[in-house]
Amino acid sequence: MSAVGRLGLFVDRQTLGNSEQLTALIRFRDSAEGMGHTVYFIFPVEIAKIGKVDGLFIRSRTDPMNISFVAAKMAELRGIPVIDDPASIQICSDKVNMYLHLMQEGVRIPETVFVRKGEITEKAARDLFSELGTPLILKEPSTSFSLRVEKVNTVPEFLTTAKRFIKMSDWIVAQRFIESDFDWRVGVLDGEPLYACQYIIPQETFKIQATVNGHIVYCAVKGVPLDHVPAPILDTAVMAARAIGRGLYGVDIKDSDGTPYVIEVNDNPSLEGGEDEHSPGLYGRIINHLLGEGETPAGSDPAR
Repeated sequence: MSAVGRLGLFVDRQTLGNSEQLTALIRFRDSAEGMGHTVYFIFPVEIAKIGKVDGLFIRSRTDPMNISFVAAKMAELRGIPVIDDPASIQICSDKVNMYLHLMQEGVRIPETVFVRKGEITEKAARDLFSELGTPLILKEPSTSFSLRVEKVNTVPEFLTTAKRFIKMSDWIVAQRFIESDFDWRVGVLDGEPLYACQYIIPQETFKIQATVNGHIVYCAVKGVPLDHVPAPILDTAVMAARAIGRGLYGVDIKDSDGTPYVIEVNDNPSLEGGEDEHSPGLYGRIINHLLGEGETPAGSDPAR
């Protein structure tokens, strides 16, 4: 079978060093090749090869300060379809920016206040506890993998955590705490649901990943067929994703007594933890989004 497209997978050594991510990448490559496409792994030192592929799927950590953003920008400037696109990376890497996009489109999120450096005072803390309840969730806007997300119960805890976070950003995010045993994660591609799962929150913590007594604890992942997901969850996920863009997003949602609240929208969502358990066509849909269907490309081989 002749290749109908050239797909670049932008990766780094950290990605390939994780056995689950490597397995997912191999499955993705096999799916693309089974559809007749040619797949190239592109490392940061080979970034110039991006101009020779027809679609680019970034599978390294995305951040405006990382080379993955340069890769996304190179693809965009050349008119090459890319996941994740630069705008999505910029929005999702800054939680203040992300929440502002969600608010603008009327997406339901936990009650949220953006706090500046000059507002980190005992009075402001008491006012926030009065307004948002106890405990509060504090987030440093550039955080990922729940690293700088903390639950605070007292004014001294608020001041200690807020002063630490504000050293890294001009703002911090304060939110009402919504308790749940799991978070919904809905994958959305081009404004349509792609997959769904539940992230079962470890009993030792309130978030999907945390360091407890010196050890990292992770959530369990339970795949859920899309037709088993409550309609309000799916509708909210699609609305949130469309508020960011038309790429691939992982939308995290908490269900509070039947009311869905978007916790965040993630670009570069993980696909290696069992998210695709009930979505066998997941890889194919991503590939078709990047390469289209059936068009035969012309040009040089990026491996040369």
